[in-house]
Amino acid sequence: MGPALRRSSGAGHPAYPWAPRIRASLHVSVSGEGWGAVTASAARWARRGLVALAMIIVTLVGVTGGTMLGGRVTGDVGPLRVEFQLSPSTDGGSEIAVPPLGSLFLDSHSGPARLTARLDSLDQKRAEALIHEPGGLAAAGASAPSDIRDALLRLGLRTVAASVLGTMLLAALTFRSTRRTAWAGTLALAVTGGALGAAALTVRPAAVAEPRYEGLLVNAPALVGDARRIADDYTRYADQLQRLVGNVSKLYGTMSSLPVYEASADTTRILHVSDLHLNPAVWPVIKTVVEQFDIDLVIDTGDITDWGSEPETSYVSMIGQLKVPYVYIRGNHDSPRTAQAVAGQPNAVVLDNSITSVSSVRIAGIGDPRFTPDKQEQEGGPWDEGPTSLTGSGQRLADTIRASGAPVDIALVHDPASADPLAGAAPLILAGHTHQREVRMLPGPEGQPGSRLAVQGSTGGAGLRGLQGEEPTPLAMSVLYLGPNHRLEAYDDIRVGGTGLAQVSLDRQVIDPDVPADVAGAGAGGAAPQTPVPAATTPPPAGAGSD
Repeated sequence: MGPALRRSSGAGHPAYPWAPRIRASLHVSVSGEGWGAVTASAARWARRGLVALAMIIVTLVGVTGGTMLGGRVTGDVGPLRVEFQLSPSTDGGSEIAVPPLGSLFLDSHSGPARLTARLDSLDQKRAEALIHEPGGLAAAGASAPSDIRDALLRLGLRTVAASVLGTMLLAALTFRSTRRTAWAGTLALAVTGGALGAAALTVRPAAVAEPRYEGLLVNAPALVGDARRIADDYTRYADQLQRLVGNVSKLYGTMSSLPVYEASADTTRILHVSDLHLNPAVWPVIKTVVEQFDIDLVIDTGDITDWGSEPETSYVSMIGQLKVPYVYIRGNHDSPRTAQAVAGQPNAVVLDNSITSVSSVRIAGIGDPRFTPDKQEQEGGPWDEGPTSLTGSGQRLADTIRASGAPVDIALVHDPASADPLAGAAPLILAGHTHQREVRMLPGPEGQPGSRLAVQGSTGGAGLRGLQGEEPTPLAMSVLYLGPNHRLEAYDDIRVGGTGLAQVSLDRQVIDPDVPADVAGAGAGGAAPQTPVPAATTPPPAGAGSD
């Protein structure tokens, strides 16, 4: 069988002339020459991939380092010396830092670049001359937009140059190759230019009219500015820049007490508070806001106390020290004794299914139909109306408004569950109870405009409940700006945390007059952006919810 088997394999047999070629091919493959070529090709591609990855990493590190080190310029904006700086960021935006007064944060643009403008110094003599010269501050403010544009142009060019040079230097040290260094520089130019281009293409000038402020509460009105005109056309941001420069120049130039805006003849400023819950620390804050924001009247949508007991009535005596009208409705933690104590204050008005006119604004309100100081509904309580009491109280107030024969500007309820029957009866409905800030639209009856419902957070930080979480609940309140027709034009949401007035956040929202008020689900009711107010996104700590 041995010879037969060898013959069948084709070895040396004339019938199989291709056998030697197969053996030769197999010999070449087994010898490794073919596999070596494949392996060499794969190795070359792997090296190219690693080089490309290394070049991308070097470029990103170079761009980041170059931007951090070289992406800053200093320029004059009016009498102010301002440092502008760009830094990498995932969400863009701008910060205007005015130490020690605080900072303004603007949702000015998107893209991977954040702009910071920090007040570096002020020309004291020039500032004083501008203040005392008629029209001096206006002239300095008028040049602010062009000064900022020039500074930003220089900042962009400097950032590109620093990023490219930094990347090329790092690439030269890493690769030691002129060609790869040139490629890294080109890639850095594309990355930096693309980032700045994305920021420029997504600029939102209207963001200047809607800043978020962090700093001392007493400084907020001076830095944020007056809201009485911005609702007319908030895309005209140059006016806001001029006001900001004028405000800061005056603050630093005089080195005296902060100026208080004089109330305009056609703007009504209302401070909306709710759910104080016996927190004694809130009264100094309310008093400061009333004075610094030139408030015309305060509206309290209930739960000023916790148990509605006799000893708690002394807590409301601070209302009289505010020196402005105080309109109040009863919450589910307030008793008739509490309402009587509030009514005893010289500047207070208590509404219970009734209408009043304060500062020419017609306000209707009704107290909460429940009395639940122990967090459990008390059947047969002094004014308990059963499970439908909340909707029923809202309907009662709506009937009272319609029967009055005159339009009402604001309707007040404690629990937002009472607000639905009031849709269309008043353009603005204020509530509390939930301890979370929320602003939304309620659709009106068919063919009629709806109403904007503004639910306040807890001005008292949920009282003792606010201490049950890891951090105390911030004190929440809002300043409402009503125009000459008594319609809401803008509002400032204020949150006070930390100790005293140390940590304050202010978010301004402007009502877009072009958005119909009867559009249901319009987020913040026509405010930009069309989402619930940012303050509503911070949930209260455990145990600090409504009750």
